[in-house]
Amino acid sequence: MSEDRPMAPNPSEDDDAAQPSENRASLTHTTDDGDVQMVDVGSKPDTRRRAVAAGDIHLRPSTAAAIREDTVDKGDVLATARVGAIQAVKHTWETIPMCHQIPITNVDTSFEFDDTPDEDVTDHATLSLEVAVETTGKTGCEMEALEGVTTGLNVVWDMVKAVEKNDDGQYPATRIENVRVLEKRKRER
Repeated sequence: MSEDRPMAPNPSEDDDAAQPSENRASLTHTTDDGDVQMVDVGSKPDTRRRAVAAGDIHLRPSTAAAIREDTVDKGDVLATARVGAIQAVKHTWETIPMCHQIPITNVDTSFEFDDTPDEDVTDHATLSLEVAVETTGKTGCEMEALEGVTTGLNVVWDMVKAVEKNDDGQYPATRIENVRVLEKRKRER
């Protein structure tokens, strides 16, 4: 922040939705002058919070089988992806500029295979990852859940990329998609 500019007031709002007013920008991470700021959550009460996010990675059926049978040369894909997802949750505040560092009280990860082909890609299997994050604090944890999902799925891709590549070194069947927040809730202590 520039020394010659006064500090903009920090809104103290619920993290679910900002209520625009005449004196405040409707974007909570932006001052009335358009400067980026971290939202001040200091006056908010500590609240138990939970967020669940999910996403999918499409793989070749043979790759999915190798993951299930734990025969991927790099090692246990799901165990490594689980560690990557948890690490990402814990470090979200370091990668998303305006995220607060929050106390993570629990992270659960679950994987599920779906071998049902879809209309777009007929020769693939889908591996879904769901990450549930819990905290007791002043702000939500949906960004942490999303970071866990995207990193966990990227770890899967990294672990299996040698067998997912075609003869040209491309990934015609591999894709990550459908990353979304499934649930966000808070409960006063």
